[in-house]
Amino acid sequence: MQQERKFAVLIDGDNIPASYLKEMMEEITKYGNPTIKRIYGDWTNPQLKSWKNRLLSNAIRPIQQYAYTSGKNATDSAMIIDAMDILYSDKVDGFCIVSSDSDFTRLATRLREAGKHVIGIGERKTPEPFIVACDKFIYVEILKPSTQDNDKETNPKPTKTEKISKKSIRLLTNSIEDVADEEGWAFLGDVGTILLKKQPNFDARNYGFQKLTALISSLNKFEIELRDAGKGRRSKLVYVRVKS
Repeated sequence: MQQERKFAVLIDGDNIPASYLKEMMEEITKYGNPTIKRIYGDWTNPQLKSWKNRLLSNAIRPIQQYAYTSGKNATDSAMIIDAMDILYSDKVDGFCIVSSDSDFTRLATRLREAGKHVIGIGERKTPEPFIVACDKFIYVEILKPSTQDNDKETNPKPTKTEKISKKSIRLLTNSIEDVADEEGWAFLGDVGTILLKKQPNFDARNYGFQKLTALISSLNKFEIELRDAGKGRRSKLVYVRVKS
């Protein structure tokens, strides 16, 4: 059995709405075990009050960073210093940087250079350089179930899903063709892997679908084939092909 990845979760408390915390932590557990969980900010600032009630139930350690000149810059510096200390301790396999701030672009790049898997989580306003510096980037807006109460302070209304563009369809097409066999069939798992390498923020949930299979099925440009996984397994392997 493959050993589960250990992640350090570092949250920019000045930069992310507290109402997404539960969904963010649930999302992170899909990729590994969050063994280190820290959130940074000036806890004397009343604007961070909404975080305090949520930290204990999620076992997240608050790190106090006074706003010496600029609170935002001070928080960024504290996160970066801690990330490098954790990196050199070699206690984790990856990092999850929760912020919409492009100041963490260089940090994400450095962590990946050291062989660590880097997941970014932030709002849709996150600048492109930080997104592409991560192995995978997830928008917080797609994590909040639409059935939640839409009270602006505690449960902000989820951003509407995007309509898939011609550019995204072209990305799908090229990625399928990149890993396809001689008959044009590609294993969906391989397609998903290369999609993230090309565009770390590609996620079927951005377009209103829970899985990549459902997204591809909704488009009239691809074929889907289910194949036996073999050795008595009930699950099926999904293969896709661009329609000729």
